[in-house]
Amino acid sequence: KELIGLEGDVNVKFLLTGGSLVKVRSNNWKKNRFFKLQEDFRTVFQETHKIIGRKNTFSIDDIDTVRQGRHSEGLEKYTDENMEDRCFSVIFKNRRKNLDLIASSREEAAYWTTGLEKVVRAMHNLSRQESSEHWIFNCMRKADKNHDNKMTLKEMKNFLRTINIEVNDNYAEMLFKKCDTSKSGTLEGSEIMHFYSLLTNREEINVIYSKYACTGGQMSAEDLLKFLVYEQRERSSMSDALRLIEKCEPDETAKENGHMTKDGFLMYLQQAEGMIFNMAHKDLYQDMSQPLNHYFISSSHNTYLMEDQLKGPSSTEAYIRALMKSCRCVELDCWDGENGEPVIYHGYTLTSKVLFKDVIKAIKEYVCNSINKLYHYCDPQTSQYPVILSLENHCSLEQQKLMAHYLRSILGSALVTEPLGDKMPTHFPSPQDLKGRFLVKGKRMNKLDSFFSSSSALEEDSVSEEDEAANVKMPGEKPKSKSSKMKLARELSDIVIYCKSVHFVSFEHTRDTQAFYELSSFKESKALNLAKTSATAFICHNAEKLSRTYPAGSRTDSSNYNPVPLWNAGCQIVALNFQTPCKEMDLNQGQFLPNGLSGYILKPKFLRNRATEFDPNRLTRGPWMQKKKFHVMIISAQQLPKLNKEKKNSIVDPLVKVEIYGVPDDKAEKETHHINNNGFNPMWNESFEFTVFVPELALVRFMVEDYDTASHNDFIGQYTLPFTSIQNGYRHIHLCNKRGHVIPSASLFVHIMIMDLQ
Repeated sequence: KELIGLEGDVNVKFLLTGGSLVKVRSNNWKKNRFFKLQEDFRTVFQETHKIIGRKNTFSIDDIDTVRQGRHSEGLEKYTDENMEDRCFSVIFKNRRKNLDLIASSREEAAYWTTGLEKVVRAMHNLSRQESSEHWIFNCMRKADKNHDNKMTLKEMKNFLRTINIEVNDNYAEMLFKKCDTSKSGTLEGSEIMHFYSLLTNREEINVIYSKYACTGGQMSAEDLLKFLVYEQRERSSMSDALRLIEKCEPDETAKENGHMTKDGFLMYLQQAEGMIFNMAHKDLYQDMSQPLNHYFISSSHNTYLMEDQLKGPSSTEAYIRALMKSCRCVELDCWDGENGEPVIYHGYTLTSKVLFKDVIKAIKEYVCNSINKLYHYCDPQTSQYPVILSLENHCSLEQQKLMAHYLRSILGSALVTEPLGDKMPTHFPSPQDLKGRFLVKGKRMNKLDSFFSSSSALEEDSVSEEDEAANVKMPGEKPKSKSSKMKLARELSDIVIYCKSVHFVSFEHTRDTQAFYELSSFKESKALNLAKTSATAFICHNAEKLSRTYPAGSRTDSSNYNPVPLWNAGCQIVALNFQTPCKEMDLNQGQFLPNGLSGYILKPKFLRNRATEFDPNRLTRGPWMQKKKFHVMIISAQQLPKLNKEKKNSIVDPLVKVEIYGVPDDKAEKETHHINNNGFNPMWNESFEFTVFVPELALVRFMVEDYDTASHNDFIGQYTLPFTSIQNGYRHIHLCNKRGHVIPSASLFVHIMIMDLQ
């Protein structure tokens, strides 16, 4: 309790005592269950009446959000409005279903939500070193089978396997005897602490520290400044060194003397200042006043789907999860529903349906509540920049009118319903201009000029809707018509302002006949072909207009295409299946990691120039060519997760891959050798060199795998970031799981050196 600073907190005390809550799954399934925060502060016990052996705890680390009120699909469907202040939901990072709960009173619900929020935040805010210690001592507690606060040789061996390290019996016995100074045959008290210090000693850190600790065996502020300047290549001052000592040094005497001990040095290397990702890029740092089409925009395809494209469930929750990942363009496939209510689902398939109005409510509530901080998050940053609602409209006139009504009534003044300013615009407004607003992308009957002239003549009231769903074919079905004329309701047409969907003919046709706000959607095969054969023309097109790309209908498993060639061609809205963990989503997460997780990244200047000569496939000299030598040494890893937790003797054999993505000339991959039976503290000390020609378009992915001689290597963790956000020097890298969430305590330790080759 003291470790995370929550001793005496009334809300946390309530959680440690536990209590009964009503668990909600449907109208007919509402059952009382007992819940309790465990003493380790990392797990919550939940009563279950399922099969024996079923896991009856969940990890605090797996909680993404705690939502107050009826703000989940289940609670909204299965509870009454008068229960609003007693309801709350626990949303998990993985594919686990939401935990929808009802407390007996408003006060009790507040205890649970506030208490859980405090524990989640406290665990999230632990320093890397504190988190590591907490995890290790928790594993020790589990290894102590008889709970006597002592550790036998057998318990020590089990503990080592638990933390993902295999040692032979002779080494284990030698380590045990070295620590058992009392010769009692068990380790206790100071002997366990001695064992811990031997186990967690980091020789690679010792070597670096001793090189610069030139003041009585410690680092003075001057020594630390030398390290920051010469090793980390930072433009630091004495005040920066003193600030780090004040922040990271645990020894008060050393701190008073302006010194940093080895423990303080390790603490610094595990803080944000010691990470590979440049802290200056963490918050909003880019110019947000450029036209909208000058930005890459994080975008989702078939956002409503939780799983595959044929039979998977549709859900409002899928929209919230995409928005939580900084998505700023979501897709709504709209069809006529029962009782006159439009629905969203993947047409021509067996995917379930969700009401259009429920989706718009969920999006509005999430965006507005997030900005106002009414939800509880591990990461409080929430984008306030515009959300684009990409409509694929298959509805009758009457249901289109209802869609327009819901958009206006639910989104209110946040919906853009007319051009900004008092005269006909010639270019897009900026994300800054559109803060907190919603844009509708869809078909429009007439030009935007109609807002500024007395004429309101329609170009057409029947439009051709590009039918992405028609690309999906159920087994045994005949191909469907991909495009057909349909009547468009004036009410829906009128709220399409800056994102009017039009059919693409050619770049010449677009340049000569189309307005800036008219945008085309490209199926992946068409888009990738244009990016390969007509890249410069595509870039010039995107310097004036918006382009959206989407996955092929044949990807019924919700897999993804490579977004990098399309970013290279300046495409802004590269829509991916957010529900699918994959390399492509890792790249998307890395691309949108900087700039405050806003979902908007300013394109390089050479992609915003209408007269550019840049061709990513045939590099020539130009402002894009900023040749760099990228030197990376993979030094070590710490506390990699076990992949097969059911097998006690299963230990990973890790290797590290370094992958570069960007223009074709920059694409490269190198890997270390694998290390047998050590996921706790493997050490490689392997160096690689890469040449990067266009750094502004490059992404770097560090991936750790479990080596397997007989089959494909298993994924352990990864981290992806833009090349331009990498810091030089000795750096830690927080590893993420398949779904992009940070793995507690798991990291790589590397040395980076980037040099100009101009």
